[in-house]
Amino acid sequence: MNHKPSRTDAMQLIIDEAKATFPLYEEETFVCGTEGNCIGCPKKLMELVDSELSYWESALKRGVIPQFDEIRRFGKLCKNVKRGLVRNHIL
Repeated sequence: MNHKPSRTDAMQLIIDEAKATFPLYEEETFVCGTEGNCIGCPKKLMELVDSELSYWESALKRGVIPQFDEIRRFGKLCKNVKRGLVRNHIL
């Protein structure tokens, strides 16, 4: 039988996938160079993900157990940011 991950493990899985998927620490990611042709600012989207990611990594290290709605919200944020980056041809 499959067992469900704990809330901490579930959040860590989302963090790991976000780090693997998003070009978070590439310099060109944080430069706005589309001159008004972007659909949702990729720079701001990546900054938002980076700040949430940093918060949750720190919180998990301190032993904070995320609530189900926090896990859902962070997962949804990552999904929506990915959609925006695909629209802007970054992913």
